[in-house]
Amino acid sequence: MTITIIHGQSHKGSTYHVARMLADKVGGEVNEIFLPRDFNSDCAGCTLCFARSEKLCPHRTALEPVTKAIDEADLIILASPVYVFHVTGSMKTLLDHYGYRWMIHRPYEGMFMKQAVCISTAAGGGTRSTCKDMADSLFFWGVARIYRRGFNVSAVSWDGVPAGTKSKIDKSTDRLAKKINRRYGRAVPGLRTRVWFEIMRIIHRKPGWCKADTDYWEAKGWNGKARPWKKSKQAV
Repeated sequence: MTITIIHGQSHKGSTYHVARMLADKVGGEVNEIFLPRDFNSDCAGCTLCFARSEKLCPHRTALEPVTKAIDEADLIILASPVYVFHVTGSMKTLLDHYGYRWMIHRPYEGMFMKQAVCISTAAGGGTRSTCKDMADSLFFWGVARIYRRGFNVSAVSWDGVPAGTKSKIDKSTDRLAKKINRRYGRAVPGLRTRVWFEIMRIIHRKPGWCKADTDYWEAKGWNGKARPWKKSKQAV
């Protein structure tokens, strides 16, 4: 299994350790991306990715290695500590660049067979809203199975996390790793994703929508019987 971890910070705190713990238990080749070290450009809001092509993004060159790592992964782990009840600015900055990949625009078909995990830690609260920030993008990318794990660690460093809390994290990641491995190669989208895909399909069949999007959907055959989670002879 190929695993890509995107860390929402460049230091190795509690969130880092939980993400690595899970990846090591799942097993396989692990690629790690640290933000903002590996990508630090704010979205310019130019709308070129939506209106014309993501290849026109002014940050395309810097973004390409991250996109490649995401696309080649069987498992995506997005990991962010809680910053004022939400993801780090670095994680938000990265996710902003993939708006064009939401189902309403031009989702990458490979996402519909992937699994992903949102991991967050906090000294106090906020892990639920932080995981939601990441899960929203994963869902609208079309990721087949999304898991959320938030841990209130009562510490500002991994060394300071109580032994009992570390034990709970260890057991939780054990269970999740087994679940991920059972679904490896067999992940398919649930009903909610399929319903949203059908709604987007209806929109794309109406006149006047963005041509870059409608051309993409037509080329994939999604306006007909083809679906990204089904193995078929789709145009590429």
